[in-house]
Amino acid sequence: MSLTAFGLIVLAGLIHAGWNIAAKKAAGDARFAFFSAFLMMLFWAPLGWWLGRTAVPLWGVTEWGFVVASGVLHVFYYVILLRGYRKSDLTVVYPVARGSGPLLSSLVAIVFLGERISALGAAGIAGVVGGVFLIAGGPGLLRAAQDPQARLRVLKGMRYGLLTGAFIASYTVVDGYAVKFLLMSPILVDYMGNFVRVALLAPSVLRDLPTAGQLWRQQWRYALLVAVISPVAYVLVLYAMREAPLSHVAPAREVSMLFAALIGGHLLGEGDRVARLLGALCIAAGVTALALG
Repeated sequence: MSLTAFGLIVLAGLIHAGWNIAAKKAAGDARFAFFSAFLMMLFWAPLGWWLGRTAVPLWGVTEWGFVVASGVLHVFYYVILLRGYRKSDLTVVYPVARGSGPLLSSLVAIVFLGERISALGAAGIAGVVGGVFLIAGGPGLLRAAQDPQARLRVLKGMRYGLLTGAFIASYTVVDGYAVKFLLMSPILVDYMGNFVRVALLAPSVLRDLPTAGQLWRQQWRYALLVAVISPVAYVLVLYAMREAPLSHVAPAREVSMLFAALIGGHLLGEGDRVARLLGALCIAAGVTALALG
């Protein structure tokens, strides 16, 4: 992995952790996802128009198919993630999602896209995934949760995290193929997907406009923050995919867990500090191994 790709991933990780903390604090649902996508579409419209005015007219059925697939997968990912945040703790849902997602996407890239990974790179994947689950609490989460309600909350968080991770793996492979093999603009892949997301999420708002208006007044600041910074994080990752193999980039993204553990755990008062520190060290070692391998 080049230093450029590595730097992009580290910066993206910091931004990614930040917007997930904002989404958790918003405690939103599909309507919050609509607010975010709609604001994203508006805020980034000048850049989308500038880059798309010459590129988009040249797109064929294949390119549009990938944009639609990306938009649909991102909707499922975001709505399930938000639901997980309402049902459980960020320090359970986020690590499980971020740990299972890159593992699945790396395996797909190696098995189906013909990418190869060295022994050091494989060790890096193991370190990243192991560190993520340490931050989540690992098997100790279930043993420590003597309270049935707390245990149920943890189990829900792990289930939502795994499901979210599956969609992370799916959109990572789809978007990675679009930018790496179809040579589509990373910015346009993400931006044009907003139109798909807005169309799919609009019914959740239109069904009950008064309630949606009330939620908007409560959540618009969080939605605006997500709209402004989350595309930056993901576009940086897509550019990194052009510089390095997908099987390396996907796990290395989990450097965001370092920031989520140090920032989110402190702000939200969740998780075991020792477990988070050990997990962060495992992630740091894993990301270093990926950069070298």
